[in-house]
Amino acid sequence: MKRYKIIVVLIGLLPIALIEGCQKFITVDPPVTQLVSSSVFESDQTALSAMNGIYGTLQGPDGFANGGTQSVGFLTGLSSDELTNYYTYPDQIQFYQNALNKNNNTLYNAFWVVPYNCIYDANSLLQGISGSTKISSAVKRELTGEAKFIRAFCNFYLTNLFGNVPLITTTDYNVNANAFRANKDSVYSQIIADLTDAQSLMAGDYSFSNGERIRPNSWAATAMMARVYLYTGRWKDAEGQATAVINESDQYAMVSDLNQVYLKNSNEAIWQLMPNAPGLNTNEGSVYILTSEPVYATLSPELVNAFEPGDLRLQNWVADTIIGLDTFYYSFKYKVKSSETLTEYSMVLRLAEQYLIRAEARINQDNLNGAMEDLNVIRERAGLPLISILDKSTLLSDVVHERQVELFTEWGHRWLDLKRTGRANSILSIIKADWQSTDTLFPIPQGEIQKDVNLTQNPGY
Repeated sequence: MKRYKIIVVLIGLLPIALIEGCQKFITVDPPVTQLVSSSVFESDQTALSAMNGIYGTLQGPDGFANGGTQSVGFLTGLSSDELTNYYTYPDQIQFYQNALNKNNNTLYNAFWVVPYNCIYDANSLLQGISGSTKISSAVKRELTGEAKFIRAFCNFYLTNLFGNVPLITTTDYNVNANAFRANKDSVYSQIIADLTDAQSLMAGDYSFSNGERIRPNSWAATAMMARVYLYTGRWKDAEGQATAVINESDQYAMVSDLNQVYLKNSNEAIWQLMPNAPGLNTNEGSVYILTSEPVYATLSPELVNAFEPGDLRLQNWVADTIIGLDTFYYSFKYKVKSSETLTEYSMVLRLAEQYLIRAEARINQDNLNGAMEDLNVIRERAGLPLISILDKSTLLSDVVHERQVELFTEWGHRWLDLKRTGRANSILSIIKADWQSTDTLFPIPQGEIQKDVNLTQNPGY
């Protein structure tokens, strides 16, 4: 495994507050026996700052959560049928052509190094917090829950992008450097255990982030658990977790105006990330909104044509622009390309997904009426006719369709949906010239295999 970084907090160089955006950390390669500096766990403020640093890594320049051209949403959008590529950088072209090289640096940094660095830092935080006597019980409880949530969140994407992956639960370099690939069931078991703990440890409101929805709370853990149960076919559990979030109506509600869904602290938001780049709102807005060249990517004809006539999502979340003689369609969920005033936050988890999770879980339990009701919540907001056909096969197709046009360009949903529902080969082989069934898994970075003799490569690479 990678020789992971270590957090060192420089006390006194700048005031540390609970919410100041994501603080930057100085990182160095430690000796193999060195752990995180004990000074991180000398007070509530330094421990909170360490947790902020993990969020900073997630959405940093190489982070898979940064919303830009390195992000899971953008890159898997290229790999699936969501985006048409115009980016000339070779790494992104490989994603678009489903011809990933095992030495692809973007793949390595965004999808492997950053998640594992966040997992390592979460492990360090958990270890340091548990042994500290100087952190208040309230902060210790909250940060333990957040660290376990982040570890689960990163493991979810690692196992869904690469398949069997090393399961890192320690800061012991010797153990990590020789880790084997754990089977996907073991990874999911750890994810579920971490999310279960996070549910019981984190606050149920946003008091730890001054009322802003920029830190996960117990409901974020519940929303993530609903997704995990859906992916593992535990339909009853997926329905139960999604229902719990949907019923939390004092905090969460579907936003009727589609143009306000992605505003900061939207009622639909379960967890958002606060942008931290000067002069920008979200990276999503900066990358997707096309006002001039360069054009990184546009919405694919397959996605644009998937919208039904009269769908308000097409009218409000898709825009077009003419550059030269060409008309380009682009994602317009985020309305601000650049601004010093923050009006939008990057959406990570939102309520609409929970209705779609519950609908699919209910169909697979033959509760077709309940599933139809959930799908109609989504369709009604989109201004579409309500579904009235109670046929299991039809409803399953309806769920796939609604997920495609509701969750596009968000967090790799389309790529992961095509894979988990067994549709990747039939759909992508038609539109991708060199598609192979083995392309559903990304290659394990060759640099990691060279460092860890126990790692093996995915088929096809």
